[in-house]
Amino acid sequence: MELRQIIYFMEVAKREHVTEAADALHVAQSAVSRQIANLENELGVDLFIRQGRNVKLTAIGEVFLSHMEQAVNVIEHARQVVEEYTDPEGGIIRLGFTSSMAAYILPTVISAFCEQYPKVQFKLNQGSYHEMQEKLVRGDINMALLGPVPTKSKNIQGTILFHEEMVALLPLNHPLAHAKTIKLDQLRSEKFILFPEGFVLRDIVIQACRQIGFTPDVSFEGEELEAIKGLVSAGLGISLVPEITLVENQIRAAAKIRVVEPEVRRTVGVIVPVNRQLLPTEKLFYDFLEEFFKRLKRYQD
Repeated sequence: MELRQIIYFMEVAKREHVTEAADALHVAQSAVSRQIANLENELGVDLFIRQGRNVKLTAIGEVFLSHMEQAVNVIEHARQVVEEYTDPEGGIIRLGFTSSMAAYILPTVISAFCEQYPKVQFKLNQGSYHEMQEKLVRGDINMALLGPVPTKSKNIQGTILFHEEMVALLPLNHPLAHAKTIKLDQLRSEKFILFPEGFVLRDIVIQACRQIGFTPDVSFEGEELEAIKGLVSAGLGISLVPEITLVENQIRAAAKIRVVEPEVRRTVGVIVPVNRQLLPTEKLFYDFLEEFFKRLKRYQD
């Protein structure tokens, strides 16, 4: 089994078309077909179902693809370790992040880091809370910023960078819009605008409400924070959102209010794999993150 065969196999699996895979690889279609056939002969199984000009993975082909993706990630990781060993300040950081990190946390820390290490390149990967963890375990990325920090995964090590409050977001014409603080129980009869099921920010809000004896009435759902803010501004309901997403951001026709009794909070931090070492440049960024937020906390205290 050769690395070239694996690369050809993965490209065909991705495009489900031999000709398109060959074009992407800049090689002849016959070369791709021959290497796939050699690979199948060596393994003794059919990896693809032929459907005219298109192909589709067989069940065993899907299993093989999953393992080969991990293997190629390991090889790429090793190559980068060698390259970055002599110059960790000039490497590449593949960083995952969730949408709530995008507006303030991500640009702030990357900007500060690049002032010290201007030669470092970032390849950013945005996704949902659970997608980031899956990509980390699979090896697509080695680091991600998210909240809350997972604590129950045997494959993921999480470091808490800070704790953050969830604040109430109310339309400006709401009776409580000018209050300094608000008790969560005061929102019992409100229409809530939340993320869809499966989103961790939705789970945080619903769990907090249930702890004091009610389940929120969800009238609208939105997958993006900007959509939720817009719906609140339009007077269609209220929401609870991470405070950091509102920093330096004017909200049209909406007011943010601190929630008390109980405070609704989440942890925010960075996750890395348990079974893989960070690349030299990634380790540089990881250490920078820890020190950056330690300094920030000392300044705020």
